[in-house]
Amino acid sequence: MVFDILMGIDENPAGNKKVYHREAVRAIIIKEGRILMISTKKSDYKLPGGGVTTGESHEGALIREVREETGYTVSKVKEKIGIVTQRRADKYEEDSIFQMVSHYYLCDVNDGQIDQELEDYEAELEFIPKWVSVDSAINCNESILINENTGINDWVYRETTVLHQLKSIVEL
Repeated sequence: MVFDILMGIDENPAGNKKVYHREAVRAIIIKEGRILMISTKKSDYKLPGGGVTTGESHEGALIREVREETGYTVSKVKEKIGIVTQRRADKYEEDSIFQMVSHYYLCDVNDGQIDQELEDYEAELEFIPKWVSVDSAINCNESILINENTGINDWVYRETTVLHQLKSIVEL
């Protein structure tokens, strides 16, 4: 594993707050020097992936999430290259912490693409799969982080941080 990043609250400050955990997987798919990203109507980029359901393996979740969000079929889940743990005050319950642990895997996909199967919020955000350079994705996300104070998708800072890590470790 190449990176293990903690974002947000370092630890449970009071030691007795309730912590809500969510586990997610994210696919890093690279072809011909470009990375497969999801673009939204807010002009940001995220890596394909999402929550792992109860009893689901990381590989199963990656295959499902990539197919739903991009229309591509994962042909191989390769090595895990990183983890990002995000902790913040829970939005819904006072005196609680929300913690999401995202596991990042290198994956290969087949060439053919089918229709996306987006959740309502994903359709609302107009998820569009795009093959882009890492630099392009970083530049778009950093522009949003610099210029907007509100309305930024929660994943923009996390994914920009990961893209910087990828730039230094993966041949693009």
